[in-house]
Amino acid sequence: MATTTKIQPRALVRASGGPRYAVALAVDALGTGLLRPFLLLYGVTVLKLSAPVTGTAMTVGVVAGLVCMPAVGRWLDRGARSTVVAASMLVRVLGVALLLATPAGHVWLFATAALFLGIGNQAWPAAHAAVVATVAHGRERDAALAGGRALRNAALGVGALIATVCLAGGTTALQALAAVTGLAYLAAAALAWSVHLHAHPAATPAKDRDDEPAPRMRALLAANVVYVFCLNVPEIALPLILVTQLHASPVWSAAIFVANTVLVVTLQVPVTVLMSRFSRRTVLALAGVVLTASYLGFLAVTSLGHGWGAPAVAMVSVVCTIGEIIYAGSATALVTALAPAHVLGRVLARFELSTGFGLAVSPAVITALAPHGPAALWGSLAAATLLSAFAVATEEDQGTRLSGCRRRARPGS
Repeated sequence: MATTTKIQPRALVRASGGPRYAVALAVDALGTGLLRPFLLLYGVTVLKLSAPVTGTAMTVGVVAGLVCMPAVGRWLDRGARSTVVAASMLVRVLGVALLLATPAGHVWLFATAALFLGIGNQAWPAAHAAVVATVAHGRERDAALAGGRALRNAALGVGALIATVCLAGGTTALQALAAVTGLAYLAAAALAWSVHLHAHPAATPAKDRDDEPAPRMRALLAANVVYVFCLNVPEIALPLILVTQLHASPVWSAAIFVANTVLVVTLQVPVTVLMSRFSRRTVLALAGVVLTASYLGFLAVTSLGHGWGAPAVAMVSVVCTIGEIIYAGSATALVTALAPAHVLGRVLARFELSTGFGLAVSPAVITALAPHGPAALWGSLAAATLLSAFAVATEEDQGTRLSGCRRRARPGS
């Protein structure tokens, strides 16, 4: 058992990298919210590309962006921290510049822009987690990671709201949004770089570094691929089910998405702090159980049909969001607790690779299972998630037998 961490806003900001870094995160997320939800629309309306071609180019960009993660991990392990965060923002500036320079009908330039945006989006989470792990320790670090996620979701939501209002301006408005996004990334990169945070891995004696190899975490990484499907449930699975199977108004999908954002922003830090009395691995396994229960709930309520079905789906979505919050508050925190300092970057890079892979394949898996009925979709997700939760819980005993001394040094893991 661990004592519960108290929420102290000033300490939370300090543990997250300081005020300037927090502003950088907010500005970066605001810019992302302005463009990311409408990148597909930009390709279709501004560049006159077909929807399948645009979607394929975006997917290729995201997947290709994953290739950069091993290099990001090695860069972090050489001690770089705020510089990597700034670089992840600057590469997205390049992506936006290419997007604005792409003539209509040029799919390869659009794909290259999506690639640079994908590289930045993939590199940022690992770099940010390394910054927080360097500044904060123990349960304060967990709360800081949760606070960063809440801040980012709030800024993403505001950016998306502003962009939605501006869409009435048509093509010109989309181009203006892209330009503002590029400026936001540039400002955020300058703020992040100005923090000048650098780690000193060389300060750790070589003998100690040799005694602590990088944890393999095979079960955790495999489970994370399945866990991360929950992030695409409000955006992809529920709209698909509500509109095509329950024939509900699209307003329900929008309301569920807004509720998900509001719950994450308001509850991410309190729930993470509340769960700090338990081990991180136990909490991560619990997240899998909660997500499994929500998937089974979706399976049950989709049989209600038109009328009661949509409100019931909305109610169950709250349970799914709670599972998402518990997962997000424990997964990265567990990885940073398990990783020895000299390989923190590579371990975080491996973890973000599993996250990126799960996010990349989940839309295809969800849309492939949905036409076969609720049992195929929700039953498969429930079974896979429960198996993943079991794998997470049992890997702890295997790790303890292999490296008991290191685990006793990290009682909160």
